[in-house]
Amino acid sequence: MRWLAALTMGLLLLPATLAAADSNGAQHGLSLFGDLKYAPGFAHFDYVDPAAPKGGAISRAFVGTFDNLNPFILKGVEAVATGLPFDSLLATAQDEPDSAYGLIAQSVEVAADRSWVRFRLNPEARWHDGTAITAEDVVFTFETLMEKGHPAFRILYADVAGAVKLSEREVEFRLANTENRKLPLLVGGLQIISKAYYTAHEFDKTTLSPPLGSGPYRVDRIDPGRSISYRRVADYWAKDLPVNIGRHNFDELTWDYYRDRTIMVEALKAGEFDWHEEFTSKTWMTAYDLPAIDAGVMIKEVLPDNTPSGVQAFFFNTRRDKFKDARVRRAISHAFDFEWTNKNIFYGLYERMASFFENSDLAARGLPQGAELALLEPYRGRLPEEVFTQEFKPPATDGSGRNRRNLREASKLLDAAGWTLTDGKRVNAASGEALNLEILYFSPTFERVFGPYARNLERLGITVDLRLVDSSQYIKRLEDHDFDVTTRRFVQQLSPGAELWNYFGSASADQRGTLNSAAIKDPVVDELVAKILAAPDRESMKTAARALDRVLLWGHYIVPQWFKGSHSLIYWNKFSRPDILSKYSLSIDTWWFDSEKADKLTAFRKSVN
Repeated sequence: MRWLAALTMGLLLLPATLAAADSNGAQHGLSLFGDLKYAPGFAHFDYVDPAAPKGGAISRAFVGTFDNLNPFILKGVEAVATGLPFDSLLATAQDEPDSAYGLIAQSVEVAADRSWVRFRLNPEARWHDGTAITAEDVVFTFETLMEKGHPAFRILYADVAGAVKLSEREVEFRLANTENRKLPLLVGGLQIISKAYYTAHEFDKTTLSPPLGSGPYRVDRIDPGRSISYRRVADYWAKDLPVNIGRHNFDELTWDYYRDRTIMVEALKAGEFDWHEEFTSKTWMTAYDLPAIDAGVMIKEVLPDNTPSGVQAFFFNTRRDKFKDARVRRAISHAFDFEWTNKNIFYGLYERMASFFENSDLAARGLPQGAELALLEPYRGRLPEEVFTQEFKPPATDGSGRNRRNLREASKLLDAAGWTLTDGKRVNAASGEALNLEILYFSPTFERVFGPYARNLERLGITVDLRLVDSSQYIKRLEDHDFDVTTRRFVQQLSPGAELWNYFGSASADQRGTLNSAAIKDPVVDELVAKILAAPDRESMKTAARALDRVLLWGHYIVPQWFKGSHSLIYWNKFSRPDILSKYSLSIDTWWFDSEKADKLTAFRKSVN
């Protein structure tokens, strides 16, 4: 679902021709709650170096495989970065929340009653074949994605009644839900596809033929399942716009695919690719004690991450009867010993996730008070009483590995739910069914975490099957909801929007390919999501998000795992970057190839060979 992150965060740029609100109310950008940071005619984003040179290449790595270059459909396994060739109507700057500026759209206007949003297209906007991007392309995109695209589009845009061409360069989206304040921004994040191209090519089939795009890069070459490279578009229609200055600096972007992370790390150390963000604590602490780092030709550094950490957790598939009782889910959560895991496996580098909006001011802390309590009060009786009386905290231990207290509590919960211990096995007293649990995963790296967890579960009489599958099979099983428990991670936004329906909404629970892995179907959750979307200001949005967070946590749909508010980077020292970091993104597209550093790296490699 990489396209979803691009859609809701915004990845692209603002045309130079945009102006302040004109006599008809059209503006150069949209802000959810306040003023835009960047005025019309600004020179460049603050976090770029306008003198950054163009050229060179950067190579990265990915674990898995791919068989599809179409990022808009459910079928197949999408290659990494397939959204790069596609421009969107609007896009955000990476140092400003809640706002978006135009790219394909030259200006944007929202009705006073929020019943429609209109986009006037930039007359210079072009496809890679030189033809103009038209209003017909925009309408075609919306209608095609709603009819044939990934099911998530139908959830995200459920409140859009339709799109209408007003002229060759103007299109209007009719908004059925005027309370969804973020809907115009979400529509603006829509990446546009070519009507002419998809009239001649089938849209809803996997493909390894690069589709026609309009963005700063196009697919250059592929080795199916093994690597993909993108080439900077020399005559990119937006390349000289002020907001593009200092960005898209590499001529070539390449991702090599590896079977597992261990092989990938060894390839990095051998110089087979250039740049990597390390997510495995053991590897970070033990694998990079290298002469190249001591010599300064390889960089190991930690950069701050100011964005919400999102959700990383074991997800219960509540479509299965054995997980419908929250007491069972809560008992299984008690068996996970994070403190021991963090101490003995993660080198103490992580914190325990205790919120669906971790590392942000949207996270629920303490007891509900003031506006949040007033918001939750009408739901009293429909929610667990703990929502009002206890701060949610995951079960904790002293890190010694002696988890007896939590296991005793788990045993009581299972007994109360009707799963009694019989000859060392948990058996349902009513049906005689044994409590078996399959943990589905795709990377051997997880085994060192899952093994101790499985042993704790087995002490409760639960039979555990750790099921390692390849990445394509893993994706297929998740899409088909064919799992008991699995680890998933999804991003959260600085200002949550309609993506919440895909994560938590009742309508998404039974959709194939949904991110609502736990199959949450709770009318209270639906109502709180709607309140987030309708919030008139950021403070109201935070109140509703914290209330939603609290309700989800006490629903015990997940076993929270871990997070850290930083980026752990390891890369060969042949790149430079701006002095100012973007606040809300790593923004590697502002980095550039540094030939002087590359020469030093080459000399070092010759000296050790």
